[in-house]
Amino acid sequence: MKKFVYIYIYLIFNILTLSAQKDFTVVIDAGHGGKDPGARGATVKEKAINLAVALKLGGLIEQNNKDVKVVYTRKTDVFVALDERANIANRNEADLFISIHVNSVKKDKKPYGAETYTLGLANSDENLEVAMTENSVILLEDDYPKKYKGFDPNSAESYIMLEMAQGKQMEYSISLASEIQQSFQKNKRRNRGVRQAGFLVLKRTTMPGVLIELGFITNPAEERFLASKNGQTVYAQSIYDAFKRFKKDYDRKNGAIKDSKPVDGGTLKTSSTAVEKPKTDNKQNVESDDGVTYKIQILTSDRKLSPQGKQFKGYGEISYYEENGIYKYTYGEETDYQEIIKKWKKASKDFKGAFIIRIKDGKRLKN
Repeated sequence: MKKFVYIYIYLIFNILTLSAQKDFTVVIDAGHGGKDPGARGATVKEKAINLAVALKLGGLIEQNNKDVKVVYTRKTDVFVALDERANIANRNEADLFISIHVNSVKKDKKPYGAETYTLGLANSDENLEVAMTENSVILLEDDYPKKYKGFDPNSAESYIMLEMAQGKQMEYSISLASEIQQSFQKNKRRNRGVRQAGFLVLKRTTMPGVLIELGFITNPAEERFLASKNGQTVYAQSIYDAFKRFKKDYDRKNGAIKDSKPVDGGTLKTSSTAVEKPKTDNKQNVESDDGVTYKIQILTSDRKLSPQGKQFKGYGEISYYEENGIYKYTYGEETDYQEIIKKWKKASKDFKGAFIIRIKDGKRLKN
């Protein structure tokens, strides 16, 4: 009888262990589809290119990463409302959202190359125009004014409504975007850089995400490459290589991979380093860790912001540090861990994803 009891307990334990394990989930969004063709080239429509690359990318991830679950917003030529694309990612509690698109310009046929966007305030007319083009898909949806709370994709004023992404979500998004652009460059595609703009589909998702513009369908030479099987394979492989590097770093930061070597971060104009979300019952005190101070990272931007800007919601003690051309903004500064936790509790109510960082000798610590 005891033997059966032990077997039963063993089986229950394993079932509970397996159910507790959550695969990393990535949602791949092939932009446009169905009645929405997207941008049009001389011989091909954007929706077809997006879908081909999305399926190739998903296939590579599924074949080589058993711990990753791939979810598609569409696998065929169907129309999917913009808010439903975000809903799919949110319902699946995704860890990452990748939206694939193709760029276009109205008159000039010379522009070419790939660029990757994260959510943020557009700092150029060009970035704003790209966001307007991609967001205009909502005009094909019923009751879009009500569904998107009066958002007008053709009005520059509407984009002020889109707040900056915050904390780790923004940091992970920019990290992936940078990896993707590096991969494109390695595969001899022109690197147009990491950019920010107000994309509704990124705003409505609750996880890190990027929107990729593979190239310009209005450039004849690039259209031929985008439409070719070889070109689509190059794009998919480039994104996959970036995903692999991103996932490895993500696992390391979240404890799946242990890294015993301390790594220095960017130089401070005041502050920072990533530590996991604090536990309120942690009794650690910094006084035993000579020279270390704590801050709370609340927001990230690709440009300098005024400490009095509305993005900071009236908070004082705002400072920033620069890392890889990205400005990372922090709130507060303490040497006592319990004191920074008190400030974190306050800040996390106003800045979703705010997290505690450590600095020493003017540099961000990453362990």
